[in-house]
Amino acid sequence: MKTVSLKIDDSIFGETENILARIKKPRNRYINEAIDYYNRIQKRQILEKQLKRDSDLVKNESLSVLKDFERVDYVD
Repeated sequence: MKTVSLKIDDSIFGETENILARIKKPRNRYINEAIDYYNRIQKRQILEKQLKRDSDLVKNESLSVLKDFERVDYVD
């Protein structure tokens, strides 16, 4: 477990405290869950960007191969 010091905007802190009072959850647990959730979202976005890049590379290569095949068809 790591200890981290944070500076949180007053409005975010106040809203968080109000929510914590209603759901009866420790602040530390709530912040850990929030960071975990945000990390999962960021990982998905990173993966999505990587898949799009890879897909674009494959698409371009596939088009190039297709053009090569078309040229071979015309030679016959």
